[in-house]
Amino acid sequence: MIHSMTGFGRCETEINGREISVEIKSVNHRYFEFNCRTPRAYSFLDEKLKSYTSTRVSRGKIDMFVSETYGVADDATAVSLSRFPDIFTVHKAAEDEEQITADVLTAASKALDAFVAMRAAEGEKLKADILGRTETILSIVSEIEERSPQTVKEYEERLLDRIRQTLDSFSVEIDEQRVLTEVALFSDKVAVAEETVRLRSHIDQLREFLDRDEPVGRKLDFIIQEMNREANTIGSKVQRGSRAQGRRHQERDREDPRTGSEYRVKAEGI
Repeated sequence: MIHSMTGFGRCETEINGREISVEIKSVNHRYFEFNCRTPRAYSFLDEKLKSYTSTRVSRGKIDMFVSETYGVADDATAVSLSRFPDIFTVHKAAEDEEQITADVLTAASKALDAFVAMRAAEGEKLKADILGRTETILSIVSEIEERSPQTVKEYEERLLDRIRQTLDSFSVEIDEQRVLTEVALFSDKVAVAEETVRLRSHIDQLREFLDRDEPVGRKLDFIIQEMNREANTIGSKVQRGSRAQGRRHQERDREDPRTGSEYRVKAEGI
């Protein structure tokens, strides 16, 4: 299961007379980055919360906010008097850090449960979207593979005609076999079989990564870069073959004015 790197979770609970609130949110980040805001007296919690969160989350820029209030009765006289700092001198009793840590971690665990659930739900939607896009890519690849032999043939014919015209213009004797060999070598420039095989293999790997129950973000980054590399190469080769086909249509346009409009549309549409 993949998880999104964006999420939000919150827990408000009362534990041992303390009203503890923990809020956590995250955005995309290349690594795990954790920032925590706690009451000044509870700064000792920062590293503990970071360590605990890292066991549940592997990537993302995460912000956690912890606050605490005490169950003091909302007595009008007490509230009014507490507004005057000179009336009371507050001496805070020593608190049990281990107990406070346990209480806050309990609240943090519930907040993280909601946080992780949200990331998982969004991750499932992202997975469905990626899989849908791979289907579109495979459909396009199939069309290219079906068209590729004809594209190579047209490129060979075009190249062969150009070579013959050039050699004839210089009255050079043509070694037909040598010309065919050279044409075959240059025709590899528009053949895409190797690239489409690799692209299909990358898509298979991508789908396998999406089904893993572990962090796969960096693996997906890498495999998508490789897919993009193959797609760019295929696009370049297909475009080269299409340009050759377009020039062929333009020549037919010049040779046969009666069908000029038909071929002009084909040439400009490539």
